[in-house]
Amino acid sequence: MKELERDLGLPAVLAISIGAMVGSGIFILPGLALKMAGPAVILAYLLAGLLVLPAALSKSEMATAMPESGGTYLYIERGMGPLLGTIAGVGTWFSLTFKGALALIGGAPYLVLLFDLPVKPVALVAGFVLIVINIVGVKQTGRLQVAIVVVMLAALTWFVAGSATAIDPVSYGGFFDSGLNGLLAATGFVFVSYAGVTKVASVAEEIENPDRNIPLGILGSLAFTTALYVALVVVMVGVVPAADLMGSNIPMALAAEATLPGIGIFAVILAAVIALISTANAGILSSSRYPLAMSRDALAPPTFTRVSDRFGTPLNAITLTGAMLLFMVAFVPIQEIAKLASAFQILVFVLVNIALIAFREADPDSYEPSFRTPLYPVPQLFGIVGGIVLIPFMGLIPLVGAVLIVLGSMAWYYTYVRTQSEIEREGAVTDAVRQQLGKETLEHTEAMMTSPGSYDVLVAVTESTPVERERTLLAIAEAIASAQDSSIRATRFDEVPDQLPLGTASDRPISGDKSFEERMAEFASQTAVPMEYGTAASHDTKHAIVNHADHHDLDAILMERRGEQHHTSVFGSDVGWIKRHTERDVIEVEDRGLADIDRVSLVTDCGHGDATKLLIAEALAATYGADLELLAAVEPTATDPKRATTSEHLEEMASHVSVPVQTRLIEAEDRPAGLIEATRGTGLLVTCAGPTGLRGALLGRPEDRLIVGSDATAVAITTGGARPSRLRRFLGNRVF
Repeated sequence: MKELERDLGLPAVLAISIGAMVGSGIFILPGLALKMAGPAVILAYLLAGLLVLPAALSKSEMATAMPESGGTYLYIERGMGPLLGTIAGVGTWFSLTFKGALALIGGAPYLVLLFDLPVKPVALVAGFVLIVINIVGVKQTGRLQVAIVVVMLAALTWFVAGSATAIDPVSYGGFFDSGLNGLLAATGFVFVSYAGVTKVASVAEEIENPDRNIPLGILGSLAFTTALYVALVVVMVGVVPAADLMGSNIPMALAAEATLPGIGIFAVILAAVIALISTANAGILSSSRYPLAMSRDALAPPTFTRVSDRFGTPLNAITLTGAMLLFMVAFVPIQEIAKLASAFQILVFVLVNIALIAFREADPDSYEPSFRTPLYPVPQLFGIVGGIVLIPFMGLIPLVGAVLIVLGSMAWYYTYVRTQSEIEREGAVTDAVRQQLGKETLEHTEAMMTSPGSYDVLVAVTESTPVERERTLLAIAEAIASAQDSSIRATRFDEVPDQLPLGTASDRPISGDKSFEERMAEFASQTAVPMEYGTAASHDTKHAIVNHADHHDLDAILMERRGEQHHTSVFGSDVGWIKRHTERDVIEVEDRGLADIDRVSLVTDCGHGDATKLLIAEALAATYGADLELLAAVEPTATDPKRATTSEHLEEMASHVSVPVQTRLIEAEDRPAGLIEATRGTGLLVTCAGPTGLRGALLGRPEDRLIVGSDATAVAITTGGARPSRLRRFLGNRVF
């Protein structure tokens, strides 16, 4: 793959960034924003600059760690994963292209002041010329950008210096009359004025000495442009009557006419035209790099990776960007699109700040920035909260448009990216979440293993429980309770017809009760574990089991797992009802005998409750003198960080047990099938139980497949107590 030349120095970097910002945002928007906030529009520009600063700091840091073309897309994709990277790449490409198109036709009122020309044909010709310049090469583009910015800034400096003496302080009266709502509305409205501050990051691969020039270019241009904007708006508000300035599309020209001679007015209008050309040029330069970067990451067709042999520029990416820009100039109402771009830019900057937090918290080995954001994470949190606060003030249409861009990007990801390529990457945030969830699980495991406490077990059987299965349940309960110095309570639950009063049922002997008590008395005489036993009659067995466990303050309910549970209907089962209505652990046993147990296999990656499963698995291994094996499964395309974190999780769990233990990471496309094969020959399988109710019935229960497919006695555990939130369960399922 042909590499891009690094030939952009600090002056070009500053010029690209300043040129990308100083355009329609200051030449067109001040008059419109004045209607929203009054004289406080001055503060709106300053506040918008402050809200952009966190994203500028974040992108400066990430750009020195990843000096590659792609900018915003690259950082969000690496930080948040391919899906959000696709959304950011497509959305930012649209946003920058929109702003470039706005720059070409947004200066129409200024052009009308100088020439009697049709606006759209001129804008189309100018756009075509800039596209050709970008195709010819970045070096020419960088030099042109420096020249444009120097001329533009000279004219704007003349405007500020020449008009400052004419300011009327009365114009600033009623500064906050529009209130906080007006100020925030104006801040969101002018936010697009700063959208270009980080455009230079998208051409990071072409910047000389990126460790120095990228942060200096981004932060220096933001500080300069913010000061320039505030100065320009102070002058415009101070020299033009509010009635004339409000709603005007040519606020700079009105101010120049009020304070400068004819040549000065001409210079300001010329500066406006130059600024808009500069913005369009920078927009084409940076936005065209997004298809290039996305194509390199298999998120866009490979044709966009083509770099011209003659000019060394991404020819197809520039051509696509240019075609979209010219289409919008010709057919789309650009100012409305600019509002959409502004709203989406806020969302993208929020994601940029989140991406930096993801990188910092995950701390991957490959992330080594030479510039680090000061006061982390305060600026990032300020940028995230500030952006979220501004979004409601952007209006309904921009929000709807941004949502459509997001949905369109998602559709592209799922219909093209996932079908055309195998993405074997994940965002830094994924590994950060995985590590945090794993850390919490291990801390809980360590606490339980060092101070397990009592664990009294209810062995619940019914008249339909076979005697051999009853013995297996008692043996497993004995192993668990013995390890915790706890007790067993064995109860047979007899369900009687609703027509028969429970008092009558209790007085009348029920078939099987006497033999059950005889068997329990014999078992109690042989075990060292404290044991109580008895029978209970009820009209509803599942209610009786839950109430019985609560009344005797037991910690777990152990019962048989019937084969038909694998085919449970959508409406659930008695066991499912018990799980949902008790705070006790529920232990289900699929009995296939307890002979010749030399290995106990524990599946660790199937949800909440690893600590409880580990305690029970260790107790069973100790009772039968067996080795303990800890298993987890990953897909063949699992990333190296996922494999490493999962392996570390297994090793940490293994360090807390006292029996002989080994760990194994299974690679399988089909997780249950892979685990079934991996546990062939094991004596006991310990795992978690599948989801109950509608979700389990509709989406399937992989754990049931594992239990049914195994040839060993299986112990399936559902932990009670304070279960994890839906969000935590969702995150756990996504990252492990």
